[in-house]
Amino acid sequence: MTLCVNPQEDDMSTEEQKSPVSETEEKESEVHSLVLYNDDFNTFDFVIETLIDVCEHDFMQAENCAWITHYRGKCAVKKGPLNDLKPRHDEMTNRMLTVEIK
Repeated sequence: MTLCVNPQEDDMSTEEQKSPVSETEEKESEVHSLVLYNDDFNTFDFVIETLIDVCEHDFMQAENCAWITHYRGKCAVKKGPLNDLKPRHDEMTNRMLTVEIK
């Protein structure tokens, strides 16, 4: 028994067969990190309060992130798609915290 192959199907087998996704959609769906950097002027209480308000941390998680930031100089405080992290980045920047999306 011989197997017949449709030449058109064979040509497409090496290429991805999914709907085209724009570059913007692709970047937004990637997982990024919101990184908080240590500074010398914001208090622990203020940083903890901001992490609870902006990043939706519970008190323990916010306190741990504040300590990690203090001792290591930075801490990834939130992970997610770019469209979720950007407003959080902007709000933390408005509150005079040093943050970056990586």
